[in-house]
Amino acid sequence: MQTVNSTLLEPKSPITSEPFLVIENLTKAYPTSGDDYVVLDGINLTVNEGEFVCLIGHSGCGKSTLLDMVSGFRVPTIGEVRLQNKRITKPGPDRMVVFQNYSLLPWLTAFENIYLGIHSVWPDKPKAEKEKIANDHLALVGLTEAAHKKPGQLSGGMKQRVCIARALALRPQVLILDEPFGALDPITREELQEELLKIWTEYRVTVLMITHDIDEALLLSDRLVMMTNGPAAKIGEVLTIPFPRPRNRTLVMEDPKYYELRNYALDFLYHRFAHDDVG
Repeated sequence: MQTVNSTLLEPKSPITSEPFLVIENLTKAYPTSGDDYVVLDGINLTVNEGEFVCLIGHSGCGKSTLLDMVSGFRVPTIGEVRLQNKRITKPGPDRMVVFQNYSLLPWLTAFENIYLGIHSVWPDKPKAEKEKIANDHLALVGLTEAAHKKPGQLSGGMKQRVCIARALALRPQVLILDEPFGALDPITREELQEELLKIWTEYRVTVLMITHDIDEALLLSDRLVMMTNGPAAKIGEVLTIPFPRPRNRTLVMEDPKYYELRNYALDFLYHRFAHDDVG
């Protein structure tokens, strides 16, 4: 793995110096009739508390598989993932996932979807307290007026707001976002990017996010992890994003460094690690 280290990529304000989430020598392989099919090979990454890290790479490079092992949905073949020095072996409320496909129960309202998650983690909390947590997080994402609407009555952007609110209501140590805005139209996507930035600035929860959008990654992240192609994908390079926080989209895009970073990432993805069908 090569970490880009130049004046262009110097961090402006490191989050912390202590390792918080550690992915060590991680390999994931599946048995086949012949040799094992290796999805990820020797992944090493340390994420500091409060850091926002984006992962990018072509389809099939194991990004979701990697985050599945952070969330505890899958177990590594070799290596391990540790959160605050504790090995991750199963899912838990300290790591909440927001998927691209919303994952809301269609027969429950927005409020009930959030309340159900809160109740499952803290069944002994007083009902009034659980209701307040749910309502506070609906307000956080601007959905107070939609609290009693079911998913079928909500737009895609509103559904994803509910998912983010549900995840944050459980006070996770790590928020895992698997391309959460990929199914949204460009305007809604930008709106939710801005909203996520504001929420992250307030909560400073540690974030791991998959994206296929370089511009999104440059706006949101502290570091951009670029994966090589699969099978046996590795971390190719890690870009440190130098723009100060809080970030303003217009100011970021007007910064000459923005285009240097963007072109560097594009060159990585579409030249050095292009798929065969990419010209």
